[in-house]
Amino acid sequence: MTGVAALTLPGAAFETRLREVLRSRVEFIELIGEDLVAAGGKRARPTVTFLAAQALGLDPRDPRWSAVTDLAVCVELLHSASLLHDDLIDDADTRRGQAAAFRRFGNVVSVMSGDFMLSRLLILLSGMPQGAALTRAFGGAASVICEGEVLQFQVAAYADYGLPQYLEVIHGKTAALVELAASAPALLLDTPEAQREALLTFGREYGLAFQMQDDLLDLMGDEAALGKPVGGDLREGKATLPVLELLNGPHGAEVREVLERRAAEPGDVTRVRELALTQGAADRTRQEIRRRACLAVDALSALPPSGAREALAALPRREIERTR
Repeated sequence: MTGVAALTLPGAAFETRLREVLRSRVEFIELIGEDLVAAGGKRARPTVTFLAAQALGLDPRDPRWSAVTDLAVCVELLHSASLLHDDLIDDADTRRGQAAAFRRFGNVVSVMSGDFMLSRLLILLSGMPQGAALTRAFGGAASVICEGEVLQFQVAAYADYGLPQYLEVIHGKTAALVELAASAPALLLDTPEAQREALLTFGREYGLAFQMQDDLLDLMGDEAALGKPVGGDLREGKATLPVLELLNGPHGAEVREVLERRAAEPGDVTRVRELALTQGAADRTRQEIRRRACLAVDALSALPPSGAREALAALPRREIERTR
């Protein structure tokens, strides 16, 4: 991958800035913020922001790069705030190998710490070039994230399964934030609209491919590789893409019953896995993941050739073969 070694990615400077932004005089908020910095994670979304800025031609030595770092911090704060809230909603025990924040500090502290992160990112955005446009973009993404989460529960409650609902849910769960991470640098740098649209498309299609692969692995993956039991979505009444494929086939009534009883009977998950294999639902899902990944890569043709563009293109390509 030509030029990738020379690219600037989130590193020590990013982590230092994230720690600065999360500083609070309240100890519990500080502790949750420190957990976020110490746990690290892949910083996948800030990485997209850094690469997108470089693909648009910005040199990390440019004085504007500090604003890109702050923009990446804002993306990570929005992601982290949503995770704090999600863990509480999902009654999760752990996050990144540690006890979930609400388990350690209680519901109020966890939720308010997430809100604190949102307030911090608003303060950062307010001082940036194109601050108004960026605030609108972040606000729009946050709305879509919230709507996607609630819609997921609504679909399960009403058993209102369908492809449009599924795509809206996974756009909210995953793609909206990747879309924002990719396109926000174009707003910050006030680049031509065609380049921003290209990055919006890239982020959306990459995010959709990523979540579709996650959902496929939840049903068809290897438990040892995943580090968790398969079938979690079925047990929550969530109809992901391979399951939607089955609902539209000859075994649809049987699969719907499994969904509606939340895979509560022994053998339910195994049966749906078998059907996904024998009826071709898993293969058709893989084809759709590949199609979305290719759409993401193709969108980048609107940007000039560079190592950063190639590094962005490698991200959705990776989804096609990902196993965990």
